[in-house]
Amino acid sequence: MIGRIHSIETFGTVDGPGVRFVLFMQGCALQCRYCHNPDTWDQTIGKRMTVDQVLAEIEPYVSYYKPLGGITVSGGEPTLQAPFVADLFQACKEKWGLHTALDSSGFCDPYHARHLLAHTDLVLLDLKHINEEKHINLTTQTNQKTLAFARHLSDIKKKVWIRHVLVPGYTDDENDLKQLGYFIGSLSNVEKIEILPYHQMGVYKWQQLGKNYTLEDIQTPTDDEVNRAYACIERGKEMYHHEQKIG
Repeated sequence: MIGRIHSIETFGTVDGPGVRFVLFMQGCALQCRYCHNPDTWDQTIGKRMTVDQVLAEIEPYVSYYKPLGGITVSGGEPTLQAPFVADLFQACKEKWGLHTALDSSGFCDPYHARHLLAHTDLVLLDLKHINEEKHINLTTQTNQKTLAFARHLSDIKKKVWIRHVLVPGYTDDENDLKQLGYFIGSLSNVEKIEILPYHQMGVYKWQQLGKNYTLEDIQTPTDDEVNRAYACIERGKEMYHHEQKIG
C-alpha cells in the first residue's frame, strides 16, 4: 500500500492527547480561505511512501508516544487515502499499541472510511461552518458531507474532539456559533471542543504558489473573542438539551 505524504512531525503536541507523531497526507477537496497548508491540496504530488516506511520513521520515537500520546494523521484530508491510513493505524496498534487519531474535515462518505474508523481511537473533526452558504464561500464546498460524517461518528460512538477555526468576520457570528453549539449538542460522542484562533502563518505558501490570499486584512481574534465564541457554543448546546427535556 502506497500513500502520498506531504510532511512528518515527530513531536506534535497540539493534534490530540500527549506527544504525537503527526503524518500530513497530500490531497484535499476543500480550499479553505485560511488554509495554512495550501500546498497539500494537489492530490497528484507528495512523497510516495509505504506503510513500512512510515513505521520506520515512527519507531525511533515510540517511547515518547507511549502511553499518553500516539499517532495523528492529518492533511490535507486523510480520508482521501483512507485504505492507506487504515493499514497504518492497524500496524501501529498491532506493533506498539499506539493511540490513533484522525484529523479530518469530515468531507467523506462514512462507508469509504469504515475500515479506517475501525482502527481509529479519536477523530479530531473540523467543523468549519454550520451555515451551508457561508461554508461554500469559505471552503468552495457544501458542509452536508461533514455534518453527515459527524452524525455517523455519533451513531457509532466514536470519540470526537470538535475543532472550529475562529475567523473574525467569517466564522464568529453569534447566531452561527449558537447553531453550531446546537448541532454539537445533538451528538453523543463529543469529548472536547477546541476553538482555534485564525492566524496568517501560512500566507507565504499562498504567495509561493501564486494563489490569491483573500484574508490578509483579518486579524487574529483576541482571547476575549475566543472566550465569547466558547460561550456562544455552550449556549447553543444548552438550547438543544433544554428542548430535549421539554419535548
